[in-house]
Amino acid sequence: MKHINYLEEKAEEIEEAGAHGIKLRTVIGEKDGAPNFFMRVVSFEAGAEGPNHSHPYEHETYVTSGTGVVEVEGKTFPLKPGDVVYIPPDASHCFRTTEPMEML
Repeated sequence: MKHINYLEEKAEEIEEAGAHGIKLRTVIGEKDGAPNFFMRVVSFEAGAEGPNHSHPYEHETYVTSGTGVVEVEGKTFPLKPGDVVYIPPDASHCFRTTEPMEML
């Protein structure tokens, strides 16, 4: 069992080539004994951008605040609070923000 405020978890700057202005907090993960599910809070500064990438697992995201866009397989979609995004495994994708944004 784990119960914390997400701000208690250390924010780590994403240092992947092409990324800027993005911090990640893994609030539930392997260190908590979760073998199949990770929960992360991703914080973007205004004008933040992640590199276009893909991986063999899916993404499920929920925007809690701010605005930005997600690009998936060359198609761009606006993001705002309350939006949910599913990105299939191996799909090329990236996130960009126009103002500070947070998502799970």
